[in-house]
Amino acid sequence: MTVDYLDTASRLKRILMSKPELGSRLHFGSGKLSTEPNLSVFINCPFDNEFLPLFDAIVFATVCCGFLPRSALESGNVAESRIDRIIRTMFSSKYSIHDLTRCTGAGDENLARFNMPLELGIAMARRFVSDRVGEDHDWLVLVPEGHQYLRFISDLAAYDPKQHDGTVASVVPKVMSWLATRLDAVRTPTPKQVLEALPAFIDRKRQLADDWSGDVPWADLVAGAVDVAREQWHEWSPGA
Repeated sequence: MTVDYLDTASRLKRILMSKPELGSRLHFGSGKLSTEPNLSVFINCPFDNEFLPLFDAIVFATVCCGFLPRSALESGNVAESRIDRIIRTMFSSKYSIHDLTRCTGAGDENLARFNMPLELGIAMARRFVSDRVGEDHDWLVLVPEGHQYLRFISDLAAYDPKQHDGTVASVVPKVMSWLATRLDAVRTPTPKQVLEALPAFIDRKRQLADDWSGDVPWADLVAGAVDVAREQWHEWSPGA
């Protein structure tokens, strides 16, 4: 039996409502990928190959929850510093997801990655920029299982970060359960259904990577995720 997730399907249709004119390109903020702050989720995760499966899963899970993943990569602007792009994108997003699981040193010098905690600090400060009701920035922190994170960022002890074990199967439910409880949330497929659909997105991304020689524009990547979600939609049913 085909089940129509009316709320989520309507949101994805709205995201894809406008088609680009002949000869035009996809761009965030207009047409097919028009951005609304209350539907935008800034993704703050490592971009390296080791983390890539989790990054792809977070992007696809965000789309399947009816939100639009945002990134400092989306503009493709090399004439602007990355921190400026991060701040501009985060300040135009109501939500953000920050993965701090890379908490140990790496390489010969055993250095840890501090970009993610830095961007989390920007998100935390973002909550206090506006006094208007409904304009607060809301964020999710993902940390390693156990309490190891308290040894390198102890100020998070006052919060309840979500923990995952570094696998796709672990991170998708954490992301979806948080997004499903936001004020702008809609009814969505279950994490199990999204995990079953994820390989279709990976195949689409692989095709895009081949077309773009590995340098896929962010707009094309997100549009591909939205297309796959809509294509999979009629195969999903509650409790499957």
